[in-house]
Amino acid sequence: MKTVVQQWYAHPAVRAALADLADYRPTLATAIEIQQVPAPTFAERPRSVLVSQRMQALGLHDVEIDELGNVYGRRPGIAERPALLISAHLDTVFPADTDLSIRYEGERVYGPGIGDNSVGVAGLLRLAEIYQRCDLPTQGDIWFVANVGEEGLGDLRGMRAVVERLRTRIGGVIVIEGCDFGSLHHQAIGVRRFRIEANGPGGHSWGNFGTPSAIHILVRLAARLTELQVPVSPRTTFNIGMISGGTSVNTIAHHASMLLDLRSVSSAVLSDLVSEVYRLVEEATLDQPEVHVQIIKVGDRPSGAIPREHPLVQAAVAAYQMVGAQISFQQSSTDANIPLSLGIPAICVGLTDGGNAHRTDEYILPMNLGRGMQALLLLSLAANTLDIP
Repeated sequence: MKTVVQQWYAHPAVRAALADLADYRPTLATAIEIQQVPAPTFAERPRSVLVSQRMQALGLHDVEIDELGNVYGRRPGIAERPALLISAHLDTVFPADTDLSIRYEGERVYGPGIGDNSVGVAGLLRLAEIYQRCDLPTQGDIWFVANVGEEGLGDLRGMRAVVERLRTRIGGVIVIEGCDFGSLHHQAIGVRRFRIEANGPGGHSWGNFGTPSAIHILVRLAARLTELQVPVSPRTTFNIGMISGGTSVNTIAHHASMLLDLRSVSSAVLSDLVSEVYRLVEEATLDQPEVHVQIIKVGDRPSGAIPREHPLVQAAVAAYQMVGAQISFQQSSTDANIPLSLGIPAICVGLTDGGNAHRTDEYILPMNLGRGMQALLLLSLAANTLDIP
C-alpha cells in the first residue's frame, strides 16, 4: 500500500496539489466561514445551503441538498468501478444562539465548533477544489458529501440516509473529522441511548407528603445505574448525561426523565448491558407501582470494524506517514459506524490538532492542517484506485 501512495506522491499534478495544500490558510479561512453559520443538530439547513453553493461554484456534478439537509456533489470517474464516498458532518452540539466569535491566542484558534466539525467540512470542500482545479486523476466517481445529524440525538441519521442512497455505488468511505491528526479510526463502537421517564401523581410537598415523587424514583434508579459493573476489556462505558423534571421546590414531581448513554466495542457485551438496564428499570416500576417508569430507545449506533491489515487502513497509514504524522489506531463512534456495520470498508481520519471539543472554548492548532490536507489527498487518491474487498 505504501507503494501505491508513493506512486501518487511522485505524480507531477499531485506534487503541485500537495504544494498548494501545504498552505493551511485557505482551509482555515473556509473553516471559519462555515463555523460562523449556526448548525445545531436538526437545524443544519443554513450551513447546508452554504456548502451547496460552494460545491456548485467548484463545478461538481449532481449537487443537491436532500430532504434531511445532506449535501451531495460528485466528481465523475473515468472507469467503471465502485465510487469513493468522502464525507464530513455539518452539525454541532451548540444551540443556534451561541456566540460564535473567533479569537486567536498564540498558535490556537478558538471558536465553538471550529474543530468539530467546521475544519472537517472545510477540508471536504478544499479537497474537492484541489481535485477540480488541478484536474487530478479520478478512476471511479468520488462523492463529496456534507451530512447532517452526526452529533447526539441526531443518531447518525444523515449518514444512514447517505449510505442508503449510495450503497450500491460505493466501495469505500472516508469520514473527515477536524481534529486528531494522525489518528485512524477503523473500529466503530456500538452505542445505545435511552430516555428513561418516570410519571406519578405529584402533589404538594406538605399536604401530599408521602405521595411517590417521580424525581425520587428516578434518582434512586440513577444511583443503581451508576453501580453497574462493566468490563475494562472489551472497553465498555455508561453515562447519565442529563436529568430533568419537577415543577417547583415545594411540588412533588409528577414527571422526571434522564438520558443514558451505553457504549462498548463488543456488541455482545453491549447487549448484556442493555438487558441489565431494562432489568433495573423493571425493578424501579415494581418498587413504586404508583409511578410509571418507562425506557425509550433514542439512539442506536451500530458497531463494525475492518482490521489494521485492510487495504484502506494501510493506505491511510502510508498517507499519514508520508507527511510525517505519528499514527494512532482508535476506536470511536463516528459516521463511519454506518458503513462499517453494513460491511462497507470505512475509516475516519482527522486533519489537525485541537482541544476542548463540545465546549465554547473549543480550539484548533492549525499548524498541522496543511499536512492533514496533504495526507487526505494521498489517501483519497489511493482509495479511489484500490480494489477494496
